[in-house]
Amino acid sequence: LQRKPSDLLPAPYSPLHTNTATMATDQIRQMVNFILQEAHEKANEIRVKTEHDFNLEKQTLVHEAKLNVQDEFAKKEKDREIQERISHSAEIGACRQKKMSLRDDLLNSLMKEASSKCKMVAGGKNYDGLLQKLIVQGLIKIEELEVTVYCRSEDVSTVKKVLPAAVEEYVDIIEKESGVRLTPNVTLNEDRAKDLPESSNGGVKLTACEGRIVCDNTMTSRLELVYSELKPSIRAILFPEE
Repeated sequence: LQRKPSDLLPAPYSPLHTNTATMATDQIRQMVNFILQEAHEKANEIRVKTEHDFNLEKQTLVHEAKLNVQDEFAKKEKDREIQERISHSAEIGACRQKKMSLRDDLLNSLMKEASSKCKMVAGGKNYDGLLQKLIVQGLIKIEELEVTVYCRSEDVSTVKKVLPAAVEEYVDIIEKESGVRLTPNVTLNEDRAKDLPESSNGGVKLTACEGRIVCDNTMTSRLELVYSELKPSIRAILFPEE
């Protein structure tokens, strides 16, 4: 059998076939549109969540940074206050030290002035009688029968002159108080190398028992004793604010 050329051509589409193709195309388009819409919504959700997480993380970091800055500032402020207190305490201590140093200097100057007055007493007309009283007082304090008297080199002649009278006065006092008349052996030091120094400002020093018992009755010793006893009163007069 031989076919005609017209038999090889496709048959024209039917109306039903055309409608079916159109519906399929519409469905595909709807599906594509749905997928695109879902994709857009999902992308928007991801963007919103990402922005939210980013802002939350940023706020957390900013808050932590603020807390760190506040902690650092508080630490530095505390360190500053401590340093200020230390500096203030050091300044107060330095002021007190300087104040005490000035007061000590003033008291020392008073002692020097008083010492110079003692030298004037040692050169006065009543010095002979003072030496005799100092010897008597030393003998009463030392309470020994064998006593050696020491004095300055310049006072040797004066002490030799008043020594017998001083011993006699001592004996009379002891006899009056106890009824016993002593016979002490009181001698003046003969070794001029052992004479009292000029810094003693006069007076005498008595020793007994080979120097183991000493009674320092020099002018300097008496001055230091008086100064020690009167120091609180002197401070109260000079520094009443205390």
